[in-house]
Amino acid sequence: MKLIAIDLDGTLLSSKIKISEENIAAIRKTQESGHVVMVCSGRAPEDIKKILKDHHLDCPVAGSNGTVVYIKEKLLHMVSLAENDAKTVAAILEDDHMPYRVYTSHGIYVPKKWSQYVSEVIQSGRAAIDNLKAKEYTYITEQPKENDMIKVFDEVSELLDNEVVAIQKFFILTLDMDQKEKLSKVLGNMEGVNVTTSGQLNLEVMEKNGNKAAGLRAVAEHFGIKIEDTVAIGDNFNDLPMLEAAGLSVAMGNGDPEIKKLCDVITLANDENGVAYALDKYVLQ
Repeated sequence: MKLIAIDLDGTLLSSKIKISEENIAAIRKTQESGHVVMVCSGRAPEDIKKILKDHHLDCPVAGSNGTVVYIKEKLLHMVSLAENDAKTVAAILEDDHMPYRVYTSHGIYVPKKWSQYVSEVIQSGRAAIDNLKAKEYTYITEQPKENDMIKVFDEVSELLDNEVVAIQKFFILTLDMDQKEKLSKVLGNMEGVNVTTSGQLNLEVMEKNGNKAAGLRAVAEHFGIKIEDTVAIGDNFNDLPMLEAAGLSVAMGNGDPEIKKLCDVITLANDENGVAYALDKYVLQ
């Protein structure tokens, strides 16, 4: 029995944010062959579960970069930021007027000033938005609306002082590359946090032990699978911990060049059913 951990965006999902029929069939065949397939993503667990349900897939879920793990709706593992660290990160982001989202045990929280903060950096002329598609531009500039998953707050203290809510991750939109570099250094100097990125325009901050490797290990231990019998498939730097921990690391053909250098093998791109190709070649055969 093997455990295969698969990233979502840029990996299992196509550029159209869909899971192809080929990938779905390969996952089901892998499961029917006695292996365990999990999804390990930077997305919130609720978001991952919805995507899997929409594509009629049933897999263990490691959300918020592996800080929260669910198997059959049962919480298996959770790592949260310490209260003082969460308050320090939030204060830094508010002082710099950074647009950010907070991934918590009770959904995603977004500041009411999200669109204001985005507008400020765009108007400064320092935003790296030339290559954004119209849909992507609209997504980052519009003020998020409340729904079943997203809640909007006026002041971050409303969230930080809520004893019921545990914070797993800060997602920071970084349109100014100089600001991103400076912020990465400042946050990286904090002892209690782990800073990573899943793309050019973001930083992600978790508790120092919160990463996709922890999610992989939690599921492996649950099923009694040795770490050398695990496979990880990903495309970006937030995937690196699980890629380094797994017995076999597989980089997507569309992955970051540095990630591709560090992995054992490279599969096809996400728009070429790279996950299905990897499962067939490195697991089923």
